Amino acid sequence: MTLRERKKLRTRQTLIDTALEQFTRRGFDGVTLDELCEAVEVSKRTFFRTFASKEDVAMAPAQDLWTLFLAELESAVPGGRTLLEMERDTLLAALERAAREEGWAGRMALAHALAQRTPSMDGHNRHFCESTTRSALDVLRRRFGLGGPDDPRPRLAIDMLVAAFHLAMAGWADSPEPDPADLAARLRDALAALPAALTLVPDEGGAAGVSSP
Repeated sequence: MTLRERKKLRTRQTLIDTALEQFTRRGFDGVTLDELCEAVEVSKRTFFRTFASKEDVAMAPAQDLWTLFLAELESAVPGGRTLLEMERDTLLAALERAAREEGWAGRMALAHALAQRTPSMDGHNRHFCESTTRSALDVLRRRFGLGGPDDPRPRLAIDMLVAAFHLAMAGWADSPEPDPADLAARLRDALAALPAALTLVPDEGGAAGVSSP
């Protein structure tokens, strides 16, 4: 990278770290954009060259992960795997790449915790999730011819991947020292439970059983 690119990257990272620290300590609504920019010593103009809003900077760790997922999906090779298996391995590869950045896991956990108690962040996250899903479907249509107007399967496969990821995040983010390898293991476990979840039959007596395949 050029010197200018490295400087922009450092400024972006400083904004993320400072935002997450101050939002966690003072509350998301307790920190104004002016105060955040003053703490980092950048202008609001510089801020808006990088992020669209306070919600955007706070959710950057998660957004970076899913941006990497889309990049990995562009070069994914099915190799005989099911679509969900390919998506699982693609997300795991993106997670491995994201974790190479020092401190990413801690930032991801802070962003997740903030989103749980900040309605505007949760709404921003849902909007980003839907946008990412549409982008992933575009890749699947363009590269593999999947996802015609009357075929819900690719959308459902992505929705199941996202649901499994949210389940994995729920327990992982509460860990004292969040470990990317633990998040990957939780994601694998959540996805491995999907087949049994789809055949789970409620028992009228209060017990639950699993139907035969």
